[in-house]
Amino acid sequence: MAGSDAEDNPLPVNVVPMVDVIFCLCVFFLASFHVRAQESHFDDWLPKDRGEGPMQAGAPLSELRVILAWNPVSQAVTRRFGQRDLRDSVELAAVVREARDAQLEHHQADAPLILDAQAGVPWAAAIEVVNLSRELGIEHLEFAQGPR
Repeated sequence: MAGSDAEDNPLPVNVVPMVDVIFCLCVFFLASFHVRAQESHFDDWLPKDRGEGPMQAGAPLSELRVILAWNPVSQAVTRRFGQRDLRDSVELAAVVREARDAQLEHHQADAPLILDAQAGVPWAAAIEVVNLSRELGIEHLEFAQGPR
């Protein structure tokens, strides 16, 4: 029986070099593969007239943005309006009321109040801002979604 292999297959084929060549071709194609910049680009349709960007000094804000964050060290909510850090909700209400009055003077009654509450902020702090917008007569309240 041992001699029957030689009769069935007169020329033995060694497949090891063929596997080596296929492996080298795979490595070559993987090494030469690159992603073009166009394929990794996402189109975005963001509003050009709102958001952060260059502002003119003394111009009224086109939006009112309140940022609420949770400070795990002090176990308290931190409040920010624009670039100003605020101590409590009373100071926040005064600053938002002042900015809202400036908007009304410049006939920008339709400017939204944007609430940017980060993860960990208690609901009560967010509801305070919602109630404040109702008190001030702000009809457009928007919620910002931050990074996840």
